[in-house]
Amino acid sequence: DLRRDDMLKGIPAIIGSDLLKAMADMGHGDLLVIADDFYPPFSKSPNARSIQAKGNTAPEMLEAILKLLPIDTEYVAHPVEYMVPDSDSGVVMESNPVWDNIKVVMEKYGYKDAVGTIERTKFYEKAKDAFVTVCTSERQPYGCIILQKGVM
Repeated sequence: DLRRDDMLKGIPAIIGSDLLKAMADMGHGDLLVIADDFYPPFSKSPNARSIQAKGNTAPEMLEAILKLLPIDTEYVAHPVEYMVPDSDSGVVMESNPVWDNIKVVMEKYGYKDAVGTIERTKFYEKAKDAFVTVCTSERQPYGCIILQKGVM
């Protein structure tokens, strides 16, 4: 049984060649959006490379990406942020399975304090400057994550 991760050692099978190339092309401080199934990549991140990673959840993509991509813990308090409702939206969410799983993944990789929240409108504003958008099949609401690349 030949799986794609057998072709390059250490590369998670859910990281396709387009995403691998995009992450390699990113520089320090560049942004990567892990988008849920509802995110409009072309209107919200118009200059970003849009890469399909359907069949995967946002936390699964986060985990695979963290195996390869350094995050910017040196220069920003929260180089990984997940989307939450705007405070004035009337939407109240105390928890979300995606958020819980993001926290588990971040803790697993030693980044417990590097994860933060970002309101939906601010997320969209920040995502305008994204280098790459990874489009997942995440169906939970507010299942979007933004990462800032660090250095090795």
